[in-house]
Amino acid sequence: MKVIYFARVREQLGVDEETLTCPAGVSTLAELVDWLAAERGAPWDKVLQAPDLICAVNQEVVDRQVAVSDQDEVAFFPPVTGG
Repeated sequence: MKVIYFARVREQLGVDEETLTCPAGVSTLAELVDWLAAERGAPWDKVLQAPDLICAVNQEVVDRQVAVSDQDEVAFFPPVTGG
């Protein structure tokens, strides 16, 4: 799975993208977020559990209950504003 972190999320976590293999038991985006937070600690938990964090799978904004697999591209980014 390719995971991409954009803008403020990238800055806070110190990584722009990575390739992961989901462990057994990780089949939804919510489970992926929980696993990453548990593996990497409090800073990751704070950023990835933020209520306004936007998540996309295969370039489509989704909720956290969507299924994910090792073939997917997952992206995390802060809310965007325009004007």
